[in-house]
Amino acid sequence: MRYIRYAFILALAACLLTIAMANRGSVTLHLLPEELAGFALLPNTLELPLFVVIFGGIVAGLLIGFIWEWFREYRIRAEAIRAQRNVKKLEREVGRLKGDKANNVDNKDEILALLEKSA
Repeated sequence: MRYIRYAFILALAACLLTIAMANRGSVTLHLLPEELAGFALLPNTLELPLFVVIFGGIVAGLLIGFIWEWFREYRIRAEAIRAQRNVKKLEREVGRLKGDKANNVDNKDEILALLEKSA
């Protein structure tokens, strides 16, 4: 399985390298519309190779997706934490009840104790 993973990573790296080499041309990115560029004190344009723009878009999309999914799963994580607290509380209660039963001086059978109480 490890070799399959290495082969996949190698094939992916070759594809990304091929895309990068094919898209080395420089492109101009306008960071703001021309109307807003006059108000901003920042430079309006940026010269980058096209493959940097492509890979940057992919990375930005992945980050946005991961953050979106993290916020979406908040309810699930919160419910799991509440359930875990409830389990710990119930485990403590079971331990306490077992301790009470062990400390009971009458070590009678529970069924016999119930029958004696009802009689």
